[in-house]
Amino acid sequence: MQINKTPLVLSLAGLMLAGQVQAQDNKLYLFNWTEYMDPAIIEAFEEQHDVDVVESYFNSNPEMFAKLQAGGTSQYDIIVPSNYYIPRLIETGLVQELDKSKLDNLDNVMEQFVDPSYDPGSRYSAPYQWGVTGVIYNTETFPDAPKSWSLLFDSETNSEYPFGLIGDGQVTVGSACAYLGHGYDCASTDAWREAAQLLLDTKGRETFSGFTNGTPALQQLARGVTHASMSYNGDFLFYKEENPETFSEMAFMIPDEGAEMWIDAMMIPRDAPNPEMAHKFIDFILDAEVGAQLSNYNYYASPNKAARPHLDEVLAKPPVLPSEADLERLQFTPTLKGEQLQVFQQLWSEVKSR
Repeated sequence: MQINKTPLVLSLAGLMLAGQVQAQDNKLYLFNWTEYMDPAIIEAFEEQHDVDVVESYFNSNPEMFAKLQAGGTSQYDIIVPSNYYIPRLIETGLVQELDKSKLDNLDNVMEQFVDPSYDPGSRYSAPYQWGVTGVIYNTETFPDAPKSWSLLFDSETNSEYPFGLIGDGQVTVGSACAYLGHGYDCASTDAWREAAQLLLDTKGRETFSGFTNGTPALQQLARGVTHASMSYNGDFLFYKEENPETFSEMAFMIPDEGAEMWIDAMMIPRDAPNPEMAHKFIDFILDAEVGAQLSNYNYYASPNKAARPHLDEVLAKPPVLPSEADLERLQFTPTLKGEQLQVFQQLWSEVKSR
């Protein structure tokens, strides 16, 4: 019986494996930020490639990174991290190199994104969208709001209205550094400690509502739970379009002390179930008309030079495209590693826990 049983088991196992592969060929697993993809683009891609796109969402880079470390490299085909997390993903071996021979539309990428500092030669990433992190506030509550981080960090400027900060440690600490005069891209321990103390003082105020990432921060503003919060320029315009009445009195501000400019990029996890389809998806997004459709939907700036003729007018002016003066104040979040990263993580843990 054993002689006959072994081939049968192997045969069944082979059939099961074949079924899994066939099922996988018909799916693409996308791990993206919330409210960041036009459903019509997904539908068009599904129809063109006869595939089902399964979307999952994250609200912060740390959340995305933690899920990949916990086995997510085999659960997703495409991830969309921000620039300062890209080196960390590469160095920890969580992503794979792109096969550029499968990306016909790569030539559509703007020159400044072709050989970025966070991924020299764009070996692992293709740009998705770029934007700015600033302050969204209620203009009725703050009719004379200064163009400054003081709206969040100074108890005299805002003494009675609830406000929120982003839960991404580097972005929030960088903003506190900028307010203190150290520059948004501060990377010294002394500057971090001063910024951490400012954040602890800020947390201690009765009007501090907490650390909130992504879409929930906009929802709190819409409901009046907060009257000012750190958030993103594209999210602001998206919610203003979707909720014209509740967001009619909201404004987006880039503080004069400096703020974050970021780039989100598409990457393929190391053990992606369907890397072939992942390359097709990246190339699809890099198409001129699709790239414009994406920006027209989520109100973020496109890194696609071929998309320019197809972009809506609102995307060619602030807050999507910052003024020249504001652009000079924007900086990338620095990439941390080794002992420097450990020191920062310890400081941030103290801020969150105390």
